[in-house]
Amino acid sequence: MGNITVIGSQWGDEGKGKIVDWLAAEADIVVRYQGGHNAGHTLVIGEKVYKLHLLPSGVVRGKLSVIGNGVVVDPSALLEEIERLKTQGINITPDNLIISEHAPIILPLHSALDKAFEEARGKNKIGTTGRGIGPAYEDQTGRRGMRMCDLAHPESLAEKLEKQIFYHNALLRGLGAQELNAGEFVAYLQDIAQKLLPYIQPSWKVLDDARQSGKTILFEGAQGVMLDVDHGTYPFVTSSNTSAAQAALGSGVGPDQLGFVLGITKAYTTRVGSGPFPTELFDDTGETLGRIGHEFGTTTGRKRRCGWFDAVQVRQAVKVAGVQGIALMKLDVMDTLEEVKICTGYKAGGKHYDYIPASQDLQAQLEPVYETLPGWQTSLKGVRKLDDLPANARAYIKRIEELIGVPAAVISTSPEREDTIRIIDMFKSGLKVSTAKVA
Repeated sequence: MGNITVIGSQWGDEGKGKIVDWLAAEADIVVRYQGGHNAGHTLVIGEKVYKLHLLPSGVVRGKLSVIGNGVVVDPSALLEEIERLKTQGINITPDNLIISEHAPIILPLHSALDKAFEEARGKNKIGTTGRGIGPAYEDQTGRRGMRMCDLAHPESLAEKLEKQIFYHNALLRGLGAQELNAGEFVAYLQDIAQKLLPYIQPSWKVLDDARQSGKTILFEGAQGVMLDVDHGTYPFVTSSNTSAAQAALGSGVGPDQLGFVLGITKAYTTRVGSGPFPTELFDDTGETLGRIGHEFGTTTGRKRRCGWFDAVQVRQAVKVAGVQGIALMKLDVMDTLEEVKICTGYKAGGKHYDYIPASQDLQAQLEPVYETLPGWQTSLKGVRKLDDLPANARAYIKRIEELIGVPAAVISTSPEREDTIRIIDMFKSGLKVSTAKVA
């Protein structure tokens, strides 16, 4: 059995929760490796709905779950999430949850900074969730942040916080915002330390021991490649790297341990917040996709912008993130459409582009070039075999595969966990298990 790394191949919200839950049933360990509680996965198991923000999806399946060093952890948000799941019958203990001792801590000051900076941007807001993710990563890079291991050393907390807050108060003064007092945060950290210390371990060592004993690991990404701080539509991106390479860095394993890289890909395109979106729809079709697809953010509740499938975007994500196959999600949302469109390129300034240019100015000018295919106009609910898909749906899938350069490994035909077509067994090194011809 091999490992699997799950990433989003668009702007996040692709439906990773369903697939990670589905794959977690066959994995021994599930690892979160980047982002913070600005991300969110919704898991539907029977009649119960679980909304996760920091916790790996494996916790609801009783699998050993690891919050890796690449995740910025808000202790209050984490403890609240643990308590909420407890009310739903999920008991989380140090036996089934490990937090990396290297993981950076999000303090209340980071949220204050996040909101102050976003407000200062005025009309140029980037759409941050205001949860302190970016400032926490900045503190880590600036070598002034607190880490989970620091909770075990209360005698040095005050000194470290003084240095951290000295830096941030200068910024807050410049923004005309209220300054911070280190003493408040010392008490806060001392309180949460007793609750979190039992969970804190050298997670890289736990994962190495698991590797040597032949355990199967599922690496669970948040957000999507187009939100990657290096390769996304900058500056409208998140503050971390969201590609598969980060799974190694953010969990402490070698890159040879990542296994099959699965790109979760929605059958159309959505995005939350500001930023370029060449295929965005402002008509009834866009409203239909949003309504049927229940396109609201798990974490923020914000309405998602909807548009046609962008093959240029996904192909670029495939290449920069090392995607070997996609899980095509929410195909059923398009059941009622008479025709479906795929973006195959862009036009801007009299030039043709087969990729997303890095320039923010150019990104704002991109006009999609479309290819139109007939819709299937029949319900996909309950379809669990590739051969049972309507011919037009299979043709749509095949064209997407041709344009992005990798196969569909999984196809989701409804929100139900069981309505999932497995074409490739990713735990067995990409073994093909199901085939069908396009009529």
